[in-house]
Amino acid sequence: MSTAPVLIGRGLSKRYGDVVAIDGVDIEVWRGSSLALTGPSGSGKTTLLHVLAGIISPDSGSVVLDGRRIDDMDDRIRTKLRSRHFGFVFQEGYLVPELTALENVALPLLLQRQERRTAFDSARRWFEPLGIDGLEGRRPGELSGGQAQRVAIARAIVMGPSVVFADEPTAALDSESTHRTMEMLEQVTKYADAGLVVVTHDPAVAERCDRQIGILDGRIGMAA
Repeated sequence: MSTAPVLIGRGLSKRYGDVVAIDGVDIEVWRGSSLALTGPSGSGKTTLLHVLAGIISPDSGSVVLDGRRIDDMDDRIRTKLRSRHFGFVFQEGYLVPELTALENVALPLLLQRQERRTAFDSARRWFEPLGIDGLEGRRPGELSGGQAQRVAIARAIVMGPSVVFADEPTAALDSESTHRTMEMLEQVTKYADAGLVVVTHDPAVAERCDRQIGILDGRIGMAA
């Protein structure tokens, strides 16, 4: 793990009308380390993730990635930065159904105008570490839930991001697939020296992470 946080949030607050989503949150994400955000529905976990990832801007506070403040960037610049430095894994995976597993993983590289063969070579190398080698030609509808999530993990990591954000990545999986998916997610992010932020309701998933932060009513409730 690096000697300095890769992503830092300071004094982060966000309101939606009269509703306070997050309220003065301080948080740090480290390379090669995993952080779980836990708390009941509506506590502010996903809002905090979206603020850290530059999807939405905080009303106050700052977000700094590798020493560069990103929350006050122009939307266009922030979108470009997000596509290069952040990876995302969602509950449903959001794979493109018409594309093969290999094409889905290579998609972020192709969108960056990387040459097709180079993009496919880069994508293919993640299949064996994630235990999905041999599935490159299958489409999402031909994959199990756990296999599809591991394809989504490969897609999230293929650009070499600084941070991977996973929003309830195992909520739709059975216990065996949950264990396997989290194991793979932790391993590949550590191997890539990326920070990992996991939003979860599952105590077993949270306990796998190096640190846990509880969010309650938009504030840090507990940390471990």
